[in-house]
Amino acid sequence: MMVTQIIGDCPSCGGLSTYGNVDIHDHYVLRGCRSCRYSIQLPLPPIRKAILYLDQCFFSGAFRDREARFAKPAKRIQELAAQQLLLVPYSSAHEDESHQWEHRTELMKFIKATSRGQHFEPTYYVERVQVLKAFEAWRKGNTTVYNLEERDVLLGDVHSWESYFRIEVGKYLGNIEQIRDNKRASLEGLLDLFEDWRRSTSTFEEDLVLELTSFGRIYFQPYWTYLGRMVKGDFAALLDSPIEYQIFQDLLQMLPKELSPDQALRRCFEFFSSENFAKVPYASIEARAFAQLKSMVRDGAYPNRKKAAVRLNGWFYDLKHIATYAPYCQGIVMDKPMAELMKHPKVALEATYGVKVFSLNNLDELSGWLDALEARMSDEHKEGLAWAYPTVAAKRHSL
Repeated sequence: MMVTQIIGDCPSCGGLSTYGNVDIHDHYVLRGCRSCRYSIQLPLPPIRKAILYLDQCFFSGAFRDREARFAKPAKRIQELAAQQLLLVPYSSAHEDESHQWEHRTELMKFIKATSRGQHFEPTYYVERVQVLKAFEAWRKGNTTVYNLEERDVLLGDVHSWESYFRIEVGKYLGNIEQIRDNKRASLEGLLDLFEDWRRSTSTFEEDLVLELTSFGRIYFQPYWTYLGRMVKGDFAALLDSPIEYQIFQDLLQMLPKELSPDQALRRCFEFFSSENFAKVPYASIEARAFAQLKSMVRDGAYPNRKKAAVRLNGWFYDLKHIATYAPYCQGIVMDKPMAELMKHPKVALEATYGVKVFSLNNLDELSGWLDALEARMSDEHKEGLAWAYPTVAAKRHSL
């Protein structure tokens, strides 16, 4: 038997320094002897980890020490994650952003070490789950508040005790230059809108409705293109169509078969104008953020294009991941312009979803939040920590 952490002599065969922890399996620690077949399972207490999302700016700052203020909270986050108090999943945004760095391999290793291998489901998967849930509720006439479930964004039981071993599977990350070009194009497109926004006389509420109803067109267009290609016999559409087409297709398949195509399409667009869709978390956050940004620009914000480009660089990508994952978290760290937007009363990320918003402007509050997590550790959790991770427990005790 392979013993990962030696803790002493075997109580069965008496072997000297042959007995210890083999591995952690969900909610028990397996102990055994590397000289004989003796083994035992020790139950570990139930735990509940807080979920924290770290934007790429935090990881980048902590990794290259450009922002020295990131160093201390980064260390504390790693300590609490090791103590099974905190979950810090990474996302595709971290992979895409890191992929553009010169030292991309080292940065991604740092991110995965902090995240301890835990990652969020892709944004398109979460969008699909949220939309289909809301559509089903709408069909049944249920307009209650959207039901957030961690399984929407995280795979498996993330509140179990962590194994000593982690299997890492690589993935294709795409063309670096194409990612950069897409980011530049999306930023330029956003800045191009500012002149029209400054002349706009619409209200925040009107802009919010406009943003929410636009989702129907956003999902319909790739579906319509996909359908047209399939009708023409271009079956490659199954492989290379934008994944968004599947959402509209799924909605149509959930409707009664006796509806005509026109009736089914009308029903789908009615849903995208409904209160149910307005409550879909990612759509609500994105729409409110865009409507509020438009209000800010209309009121005189970002008058200088070059300075706006610096402050809003990567805005679309950051917003996509914040809108998707933040509602499932207890804390989120992001850059200062985005944090200011998310805290605005008309976006109200924290007030709506109970997630604490942190940035360089309030890192002291992040430190206090982390300290409070550790202070709430139960005696049972401390005992389980000593059984499962003797080194971590000893290090914590020495601090």
